Amino acid sequence: MKSFLVMVVLACSAVSASAADAPKALEDAINAALASKRGVTLYVNGQTIGGAITKVEPGQYVELRSQEFGRIVVRWERIDGIALP
Repeated sequence: MKSFLVMVVLACSAVSASAADAPKALEDAINAALASKRGVTLYVNGQTIGGAITKVEPGQYVELRSQEFGRIVVRWERIDGIALP
C-alpha cells in the first residue's frame, strides 16, 4: 500500500511539472509563428481562430490578421492551444 501511495505522489508531481511547462511551450509556439509569418489556428474556449500572428504582448494578448478580418485580438489567458502548419 505504501509503495502504491509513493507511485501516486510521483505521478501527480510529474503531471504538475508538465502542466507548468505548458504556458512556456505555448509562448514558444506563438513566438515561432510570429517569426515565421505563417498562418496558425488558435483554439479559444472551444472555438478556432485562424490567421497570421502580427503582434504578441506576452501575458496580455496576441494579435492576428486574416483575409476575413483585418485585426483580431485574443487575450492570452483565453488561448487553449495552437496549431502550426
